[in-house]
Amino acid sequence: MLYGLRAFAFSLVFSVAAVSPHTAQGQASDFPSKTVRIVIPFSAGGAPDVLLRLVAPHLSEKWKQPVVIENRPGANTNIGTVLVTKAEADGHTLLFSSDGTFIFNPLIYASLPYAVSELAPISFVASAPAMLAAATHVPVKSVAELVALAKSKPGAINYGSTGPASIQRLMMEYFAMQAGFTMNHVPFKGANETVMAMLGNQMDVAFSASSNILPHIPTGKLRALAVTTAKRSPQAPEVPTMQESGVTDYEAYSMFALFAPARTSPDIVKKVAADVTEITMRPEIKAAIVARGFDVHGISAAEFQKIIERDTVKWAKVITASNLKEKINQEK
Repeated sequence: MLYGLRAFAFSLVFSVAAVSPHTAQGQASDFPSKTVRIVIPFSAGGAPDVLLRLVAPHLSEKWKQPVVIENRPGANTNIGTVLVTKAEADGHTLLFSSDGTFIFNPLIYASLPYAVSELAPISFVASAPAMLAAATHVPVKSVAELVALAKSKPGAINYGSTGPASIQRLMMEYFAMQAGFTMNHVPFKGANETVMAMLGNQMDVAFSASSNILPHIPTGKLRALAVTTAKRSPQAPEVPTMQESGVTDYEAYSMFALFAPARTSPDIVKKVAADVTEITMRPEIKAAIVARGFDVHGISAAEFQKIIERDTVKWAKVITASNLKEKINQEK
């Protein structure tokens, strides 16, 4: 198992290192020469969509070329991811995805329509703490009350996620494993659909990025029970952390990163990374991103790799302890 984790963890590095002058396509001096398409393997309105739409117009301005966002949701990000891995490796088709693509899918599924080595990491752009939220029809106002309700009605409470192997699913499995309860999992194509279902009282609870939950707290349409990070959110300081709510050592967040097809020229990869980081670190843009519940990183591929290795080990333990693979097989 450890060998498998190490092999996976180093596959992203290999995908970059394996690019040679003979296989890489395009030159940074000529990039971009046409419209740049950035594929998001989630539906519109979710956290990665919100984040990228703050950055894309500035990339277009900087590059003097249109930057088009294309939402291709479904199949645990497989649809959009495969589209990018099969695209021409000239930097004009990129992938903006979350950790489901590069950590959870490879850990959970024995067979995938893509290999992580087919993607070259460009930049860890931002992370998003999640919030545990409940619909108004659910009679709970705290994590403790939710745990008590779930224990009193095993499997009766429904929770939503963006797919069987998504970060939202892993967050709930992590929570349920530590607190000792069971809930019924309901997958959606994207976080926006999950939140809309809770707003319509068609779904009970869910973990979702803070940017998806924050707009509905002042209106009272959703109840935020806790945040998943070790510290409270500046955007909602009244909401306790999971740790403060009695779930020992609980900490989780979503990662959003930019990738290119693996054979893309390292020079183009470096240019895109530098340009994206320059834009996200502009004070006014960074402030806008933070205001929507994200933490800006702009971390390079090499630094990003270390984070992937660490989180791969952490989530592998959760997947094993929660019997997640067996649960997914039973849900098919």
